[in-house]
Amino acid sequence: MNGVLPLWKPRGMTSFAAVQEVKKIFWTKRAGHTGTLDPDVDGVLPICLGRATKIVEYLTADRKTYEGEVTLGYSTTTEDQSGEIVEKKLVDRIIKEEEVLRIFQELTGEIKQIPPMFSAVKVKGKRLYEYAREGITVERPERIVTIYNLELLSPIEKTEEGYVRFRFRATCSKGTYIRTLSVTIGEKLGFPAHMSLLTRTASGVFSKENCIPLEELKLQEEQRDKYIISVEDALKEYPKKIIGLDTEQKVLNGAILPFSIINMDEPLIALYNQQGKCLALYEKHPKRHGMMKPAKMLVSVDS
Repeated sequence: MNGVLPLWKPRGMTSFAAVQEVKKIFWTKRAGHTGTLDPDVDGVLPICLGRATKIVEYLTADRKTYEGEVTLGYSTTTEDQSGEIVEKKLVDRIIKEEEVLRIFQELTGEIKQIPPMFSAVKVKGKRLYEYAREGITVERPERIVTIYNLELLSPIEKTEEGYVRFRFRATCSKGTYIRTLSVTIGEKLGFPAHMSLLTRTASGVFSKENCIPLEELKLQEEQRDKYIISVEDALKEYPKKIIGLDTEQKVLNGAILPFSIINMDEPLIALYNQQGKCLALYEKHPKRHGMMKPAKMLVSVDS
């Protein structure tokens, strides 16, 4: 089985466990997801099978869309609803919609984030969440991420407990922590905050509409193959070049090609044969001017 399964991961399950379940259903050892979802988060989790595992890094790098909820009034150790309360401050004023929208505008574009302690980022060979479970706080590397779009989805509501919450949609780059974004929104409003709910609704070309829930997949195991998206469809947004038979043989051998053969000024190009099969992803050679080299071989001469 070669292709991508657009899975809808349920809440209460790790991404690793979801991949293990899919491996069993498709009787394969070669499978990998394209971007971890925390156990408390549901949503789009594309899983690459067989030959498609070669494109995991490219699908992981695609932009993602989330629908989340910010709760103002207290912050937590994990920056979401599962953590212990760190700071509490009841919202003692009216939070206006125009104020939230202004902050959303400020946070659109490139922003700096520091990964939360409860995350899988490695520092000195150890996951941050491992330090956190030991009660150790370490210095984390700052990263730059991009928020492409940030919009308000609900009215701003005050709860009986004196907290304030509202829903939002964020489209962002790889590596963005929506938990941290929620905390930042709260800080800009002057209150401790956390992410109280999150769903991933899109990952690259995959969206909620074309995903299959895990439990439904288990019930339709005999028809499992119909849910698989081909490698070619998974890469459909990449610049595409159809090559001739002579060039195909060179590509299958992983040859470095002159730019004139491809003649497309793009950082990454998907090369297809005459039958519509994607053979490889090629990129500009960093040292040899006017040449392109394989970035990822998807088919080889021995395949």
